[in-house]
Amino acid sequence: MTIHEHDQIRQQVRAAYGAVARAESSGCCAQGTGCCAPSDQDVAELLSRGIGYSAEETAAVPEGANLGLGCGNPQAIAALKPGETVLDLGSGAGFDAFLAARQVGAGGAVIGVDMTPDMISKARANAVKGGYANVDFRLGEIEHLPVADATVDAIISNCVINLSPDKAQVFRDAWRVLKPGGRLAISDIVTTAPLPPAMQQEVALHTACVAGAASVDALTAMLTDAGFTDIRIAPKDASREYIRHWAPGRGVEDYIASATIEAVKPAN
Repeated sequence: MTIHEHDQIRQQVRAAYGAVARAESSGCCAQGTGCCAPSDQDVAELLSRGIGYSAEETAAVPEGANLGLGCGNPQAIAALKPGETVLDLGSGAGFDAFLAARQVGAGGAVIGVDMTPDMISKARANAVKGGYANVDFRLGEIEHLPVADATVDAIISNCVINLSPDKAQVFRDAWRVLKPGGRLAISDIVTTAPLPPAMQQEVALHTACVAGAASVDALTAMLTDAGFTDIRIAPKDASREYIRHWAPGRGVEDYIASATIEAVKPAN
């Protein structure tokens, strides 16, 4: 894929999720892409409960922070500790960042990075609304993070890396910003069978977290090449039940599933 094609994908994703932020809609994709309809806050909470968040977690964040855009709960595998510095890739309106902030406490810090200006504005407003002094939202691409080398203890992300046209670079830059011994704790979409070429080329399915998904073997190779060890990628077959609603009648659930992705940057 050429640099121009990479940039086209980023622009399409940025436009789609900017529309979500401006419309204050929720669900698996942006309004008008055809794979799902906008949802109100109650539906966003229901969607989040279905992918692993507790009622206490969905109630703990400011209204408007949870857009129902995830495919799992990275908090469940991150094992965050008080005082840690956490980076959220593709932080959206701040949902996972705010949950992480509660776990690391006042002595810790959370950095959220998103390439969509409307999402950053929304997240910053939510941070003020919720009084989150230990969360910093930064505009940037997850392939080129606005974060210093070796400053982060843990990286979380929820259904975002599949949207990147250069996943290998995402993992290389994640490795750069992690401290030695730092870890990845990611929820994302993986392919379980090769996607038909027509699906791979469909813009709506890319912004809906379908067309850009990679296989477990491909992701493992990217993580290994970036320098990570202790790589664990676990697809969740039960996720197909909600994935089928992302593109009703298209059968996308036959090709993709949600997965947890864990890896460690060696301590030395």
